[in-house]
Amino acid sequence: MLEVFNNLFMSIAEQMGLSLANTAYSVNIKERLDFSCALFDVEGNLIANAPHMPVHLGSMGESIKTVIRRNAGRIKSGDVYVLNDPYNGGTHLPDVTVITPVFDDQGEEILFYVGSRGHHADIGGVTPGSMPPFSRTVEDEGVLIDNLKLVEGGRLMEDRMRRILAEARRPARNIDQNMADLRAQVAANEKGAQELRKMVAHYGLDVVRAYMRHVQDNAEESVRRVLGALKDGEFGYEMDNGAVIRLKIKTGADRRNATIDFTGTSAQLDNNFNAPTAVVYAAALYVFRTLVDADIPLNAGCLKPLHIIIPEGCMLNPRPPAATVAGNVETSQCITDTLYGALGVMAASCGTMSNFTFGNAQYQYYETISGGTGAGPGFDGCDTVQVHMTNSRLTDPEVLEWRFPALVEEHSIRKGSGGRGKWSGGNGATRRIRFLEPMKAAILSGHRRVPPYGMAGGDPGGLGRNWVERAGYPESGERIELSYADEIDMRAGDVFVIETPGGGGYGAPE
Repeated sequence: MLEVFNNLFMSIAEQMGLSLANTAYSVNIKERLDFSCALFDVEGNLIANAPHMPVHLGSMGESIKTVIRRNAGRIKSGDVYVLNDPYNGGTHLPDVTVITPVFDDQGEEILFYVGSRGHHADIGGVTPGSMPPFSRTVEDEGVLIDNLKLVEGGRLMEDRMRRILAEARRPARNIDQNMADLRAQVAANEKGAQELRKMVAHYGLDVVRAYMRHVQDNAEESVRRVLGALKDGEFGYEMDNGAVIRLKIKTGADRRNATIDFTGTSAQLDNNFNAPTAVVYAAALYVFRTLVDADIPLNAGCLKPLHIIIPEGCMLNPRPPAATVAGNVETSQCITDTLYGALGVMAASCGTMSNFTFGNAQYQYYETISGGTGAGPGFDGCDTVQVHMTNSRLTDPEVLEWRFPALVEEHSIRKGSGGRGKWSGGNGATRRIRFLEPMKAAILSGHRRVPPYGMAGGDPGGLGRNWVERAGYPESGERIELSYADEIDMRAGDVFVIETPGGGGYGAPE
């Protein structure tokens, strides 16, 4: 029965995801599938999810708990809430979470919650695509939404939502698209609510609630068993901007719990690589779930054996209004590899999502670009796949070229970019996009200066690079090297080139 309910819960989240992809408008959600759907118990604990985005799933519970705490006694049947505040369970502003309480048939008692988090193609901010490389405060990154009622009594509060998106200091650029995607998120949540009510009708509320506890208890026990096989460790990992993530992992005397201490990590940054604590929890949840060799849902039970210490005021527990747009996508990847480094289980992966955005007043586009994965004892890394905290697709070239004035000239495997070792790291990718009209383009990336580490004598992965070739290069146009976080005005005929890092090797090369 535990296995039956594991799959039932996951199936509902998957149906929510299908509904969201089918009804969304933006390329980002419809084609790239940059979203996550999940089920939560009445206290806001993650029960199950579809295999969507780990950085969303491990952090969404904090958003649910924010809504529960701040609306206690006032939530009615037919209400739906929306937020993206990084300091209340959000990750960064483009990730907008829609939360629906699931009431009983009489509309009197809240039984569960369902949530969908989608990365909106633009939510305002200083650059199109809302991933500004040089933001200094969260206000630079777009429209902040905190615990807002999106639907009241079954009626979409569209006028109010449009006003909020339009009247912020740095307003959204395509509000029609935002509203279309928000409606799709509401519809996805409604699908989840309907399926949960069917489950209750079939099995009874007591049974469903009992198995919501059981799946968490099973995940907790699975992680506790893993902890018994792990060694204590510590690790420090420098990022391209000079910040360092430090942690110590120490298992308890009974070997069934662990403390993860980030003391010594760099202080809050004046750039946007700060990560909200929800992102740290998401990374820890993901890493320890991957160590469990069993087919269990990623849920809140995985975190119960872990005591996580994050000093206030450090880059992983910043004070508002610190900028966080890169913390979600870049720092999260470094946290993950730092955890694996401390545990000694595998070499670093590409460690970056290589976030590429471009746009103007009419178009806004965002994508993450895959790289190589790290090798480990008994396995090589994989070439150019999305890894760790991201799990999105890349837009099909036909769709990208149909929806935007750009050409995909190349997307290929960067041979030789994976670190050598007894088991070799995966290779990164080369991606070339030619622009057909003027746009502003931006890159937020990592491991352009510090290579992904190898382990046990394996070589590090190859560094990534970003540059622009002006129209006519190499005969007439110039080549402009870009840093790990940069932006540039593209002209018609210019090519933006991104080389993503490879993964580290494991074991001394033979």
